Amino acid sequence: MNCTICLTSLRPVLNWTNLVKKQKTFLLCEDCMSKLEIIEGERCNMCCRLFALVDARFKKGDVCLDCYKWESNPSWKGMLDGNTSIFRYNDFLKEKIAQFKYRGDHQVAGAFAEYFPKSLVKGRVVTPVPLSAERLYERGFNQAEAILEYAQIKYKPLLTRTHGEKQSKKERQDRLENTAAFSAAINTSCNAQHVLLVDDIYTTGATVRQAAKVLKAAGASTVYSFTIAR
Repeated sequence: MNCTICLTSLRPVLNWTNLVKKQKTFLLCEDCMSKLEIIEGERCNMCCRLFALVDARFKKGDVCLDCYKWESNPSWKGMLDGNTSIFRYNDFLKEKIAQFKYRGDHQVAGAFAEYFPKSLVKGRVVTPVPLSAERLYERGFNQAEAILEYAQIKYKPLLTRTHGEKQSKKERQDRLENTAAFSAAINTSCNAQHVLLVDDIYTTGATVRQAAKVLKAAGASTVYSFTIAR
């Protein structure tokens, strides 16, 4: 057995529990586990940002200043109903997500999928944040779909995406103003449905809010998002 992320050889732990229980398909070594920072403690009620890492000036009650500004903008108020993220986007995770997304290491998604909170799926239609056809051709797969497939969660492609410059290369203001990135897929109807959007990283919140806005326009009652990293 090998660590899914760094490929270090792992020794199987032989005990009665492991003999009886089904072994996990995707395993992480202690070193990789120690470098993944799980988001715990007081955090923004909207986006999951850790308050321990935020100056008091950037908090507004139980939300961070970013989310407060989003919700103060009439164009974006109520578009996203909340976000859950599992890990802090630290240097280690930044490198591993790049390995996953840009260098085609598809199996890394299996390690992330182990942490997918299945409780978020209950009562919701799950949909991945899509890639444009051009970006999908470049990468060979959609990272959000890969996570869902490894987590064995059924999903529906409710959105399509237009091709443009990578979000990671855009300035913050450009991200916020890029309102035409998504459209509803053909014959998409979300009337009275609760939707769970899945993506890999929550940075400014622009991507999930742009997608949520389209889903709300298509009739979704609520749109919540889940990302691996925040």
